[in-house]
Amino acid sequence: MGKASSQKQSRREMVEKMQRDQARSDKRRTLLIVAASILVGLAIIAYPAIKLIQDSRTRDQALSSFGTAASGASCDKVIDDKASGTQIHEPDGKVIMYPVSPPSSGPHYATWAPFGKKFYTTDDRPPVPNLVHNLEHGYTILWYRDTLPKDQIDQIEQISKAKLPDSSLGKFIAAPFKEGDGAAWPEGKNVAFSHWSGNAQGATEAFGHRQFCGSVSGEALTQFMDKYPALDAQEPAGG
Repeated sequence: MGKASSQKQSRREMVEKMQRDQARSDKRRTLLIVAASILVGLAIIAYPAIKLIQDSRTRDQALSSFGTAASGASCDKVIDDKASGTQIHEPDGKVIMYPVSPPSSGPHYATWAPFGKKFYTTDDRPPVPNLVHNLEHGYTILWYRDTLPKDQIDQIEQISKAKLPDSSLGKFIAAPFKEGDGAAWPEGKNVAFSHWSGNAQGATEAFGHRQFCGSVSGEALTQFMDKYPALDAQEPAGG
């Protein structure tokens, strides 16, 4: 075999080896892609199932098992506000300035927030006057600063899915309070509860109620809801 023929054969063998190596590399890459795709697919399928199981467990837990104990939540005493605005409906989109922040009563839009939805983020929260209409129907609203860390917002979402006290009749909403929605809250307070009471027997005035807390506390919320039950409302019917 001549020198030129030998070199030609060596080059051919080298090319064939490179082709075999490339084929093996392509096969490994394909297998890795397939395996990764299967894992992603399984995760996509599993996540909703896992979340359903978690939500089911949460629904069986009392509010008091979430967040900080009431004694450690830095909650202020309840503030009683003179209420106004019963059945005063303003046009959607009209700017309504409430005298207290967050509002505990007042004029509101004719449409209330959906009764079946209990948790809102900054992306889907309706205007405040819609939520005030819910207060008129006996709701308690947990307002939270929209700047709260995600882990605390997650706790609030869990609270919205947990077992509510019987006194609430299921009338509860958790919603963010944004800068510009009203006057600034007291320093260090990140959560506020509000409820709009009906006229007590023999009373000539109705009141709204607010309570500020520094930390998320399902126990403090439970105490507030038991003190101001859903039937203690301007319009207990509805929802």
